[in-house]
Amino acid sequence: MGKALAVSPLAPASFPTLPVIQGVSFATAAAGVKYKDRTDVMLALLAPGTAIAGVFTRSATRSAPVLDCQAKLGGDAAPGAAILVNSGNSNAFTGGRGVESVQAITAAVAQATGVPQGRVFTSSTGVIGEPLPHDRIIATLDTLAGAAQPAGLEQAARAIMTTDTFPKGACATVEIGGKPVKIAGIAKGSGMIAPDMATMLVYIFTDAQVEQPVLQTLLSTLTDRTFNCITVDSDTSTSDTLLLAATGASGVQVGADDSAFADALHGVMLDLAHQVVRDGEGATKFVEIAVTGAASNADARTHAMAIANSPLIKTAIAGEDPNWGRVVMAIGKSGAAADRDLLSIRFGTITVAENGWVSPTYSEAQGAAYMKGQNLQIGVDLGLGQGQATVWTCDLTHGYISINADYRS
Repeated sequence: MGKALAVSPLAPASFPTLPVIQGVSFATAAAGVKYKDRTDVMLALLAPGTAIAGVFTRSATRSAPVLDCQAKLGGDAAPGAAILVNSGNSNAFTGGRGVESVQAITAAVAQATGVPQGRVFTSSTGVIGEPLPHDRIIATLDTLAGAAQPAGLEQAARAIMTTDTFPKGACATVEIGGKPVKIAGIAKGSGMIAPDMATMLVYIFTDAQVEQPVLQTLLSTLTDRTFNCITVDSDTSTSDTLLLAATGASGVQVGADDSAFADALHGVMLDLAHQVVRDGEGATKFVEIAVTGAASNADARTHAMAIANSPLIKTAIAGEDPNWGRVVMAIGKSGAAADRDLLSIRFGTITVAENGWVSPTYSEAQGAAYMKGQNLQIGVDLGLGQGQATVWTCDLTHGYISINADYRS
């Protein structure tokens, strides 16, 4: 995979201290799927009674592991479950061989762990179109099954990385009924990032006791407010997978109307989503785009994503150029309702344009100074209604080209 990548300048100072989630244990191994001298396989073992929810890419060319996971959701939680992830090869666009690899891996995991094959979920991430050397993964399974331990979540985060420059983790603890409930999650994602549901692998674990239908509804709802609101390069992967596992080990029952748990889970998911953007390939700027005053929330989202995905805007941000005319361009091309003469644009708290023209209080020097920051906000008000949406993106630099030009070399 080319030369090692420098850590993103937007990376957090350190990996967070994640709480142990009772009912789940982790192990990692170096199988040599693609990378040399680094871990590239992660196994998570989940206790009997664990409920699992998931959301996945909607790509028409989604991978065999994604299709297999989708088919298994909602199964009997009594026997527990296992999640097996490999990096370096996505097992996508591999025809019947891809299905054979999934079947071979899930059968081998079942044999090594005692978990029924129908409760073994797999994910693969990496290069598309190359057969997965699943024998290398299977050769590690006995060791993985024997080494699994509850405190291994950080190592799991490192094992699932591809072009990521840092491992991603987030957590929360919330008190429900006087008892603590813990949530911890990891993610990988750096390039080929766009909603539907953002290009990434994400695994979140909680010791709450949640019925699977409730867990699924909650996950789907929160995904639309987090992972489906980020973009790095507008490209949607074949392999996106987000699995949420509730072990029930805390004994605390969480229902559909438990806002405290939902808020805590939302915080974890949004933290991970932001970290993915902060690790966008070649990124040097983290950008929030907030659209208000649209005719509807759907229109606001359309406008926000048009801005976030515009190469002209993203390269201007990389060059620290306050080219607000490009924002006007993106709004005009989005297809959603807009009125030139009602439009206003802000960079942070700086009013740049209003009433269809540059603001009389704005100066280019103000905008240029603002663009030198690492964390930026572009605000747009359409003046048409109450619709609003917020999305997050990053700039587009020469680094993105360099990383992707030699991705397979």
